[in-house]
Amino acid sequence: MNHQNVQPSKNQIKTRVIQNVIFRSLFFVAITIALVFLALLIYRILNQGIGYVTIDFLKNFPAPYIDKAGIFAGIMGSLSMMAITAPVAVVVGVSTALYLEEYAAQNKFTRFIQVNVQNLAGVPSIVFGLLGLTFFVYLFNFGYTLIAGALTMSLLVLPVIVVAAQEAIRSVPKELREASIGMGATKWQTIWRIVLPASVPGILTGSILALSRAIGETAPLIIVGAATAIYTIPDSFLSKYTVMPIQIYSWTSRPQAEWQNVAAAGIIVLLVILLVMNAIAVWIRNKFQNRY
Repeated sequence: MNHQNVQPSKNQIKTRVIQNVIFRSLFFVAITIALVFLALLIYRILNQGIGYVTIDFLKNFPAPYIDKAGIFAGIMGSLSMMAITAPVAVVVGVSTALYLEEYAAQNKFTRFIQVNVQNLAGVPSIVFGLLGLTFFVYLFNFGYTLIAGALTMSLLVLPVIVVAAQEAIRSVPKELREASIGMGATKWQTIWRIVLPASVPGILTGSILALSRAIGETAPLIIVGAATAIYTIPDSFLSKYTVMPIQIYSWTSRPQAEWQNVAAAGIIVLLVILLVMNAIAVWIRNKFQNRY
């Protein structure tokens, strides 16, 4: 049977060129609109809050007076929560991805688990808050404490990390695995010395996005008992706590207009911490990309 190459006609080529121009223009317009609104939002936040970002604001606890209000408790609470959430979510997420990709039999049950993990990544955060309230606050009797909030945030970001880690592990060429096995390495040695280091950039990318979401979430933490005003910093897993988004939310709910400026100052601090976290993670990712 002879196969003939079907060459597109001039009209088809012209139609494809026109479609390409149209869609490229639509994408450009969409990106431009998004960037304009983002620039306006950042400008408004900076214009409202930059004058309130002072040393006293960073080191003071919440107060009923605008000139005395600070975000120190929120900063320390957010960092304490991330110190628990990050290792728990990353270790459990990467371990789950390794099991699904390297050890689990590729059958209907495994595919069922993978589909449900992907679906969990799109579940509203309030659902994870209710789950954390049921299990960590009531069933495990942790109460409204730091460990309950951190574990709830770990559940929230876990599906994103699992999916990102799976994609990163799949991207490692099979030739590297086969070469390692051929040199006499065991399966675990191959995973530990070849697969994991080569997939670190992709795993970190997903972890960055997931943890950035966690540090900015409010709804689940309201349900599991994060305080809106607290005058101490967490000193144990069972301490009371607050986080920056909760404090910002409490300031925006006050009737005086000037509190909106204090909330804008809190948003600026939150954005700076997010940028620093992301910059460190991107530096680590780029370092591993240069090696593998």
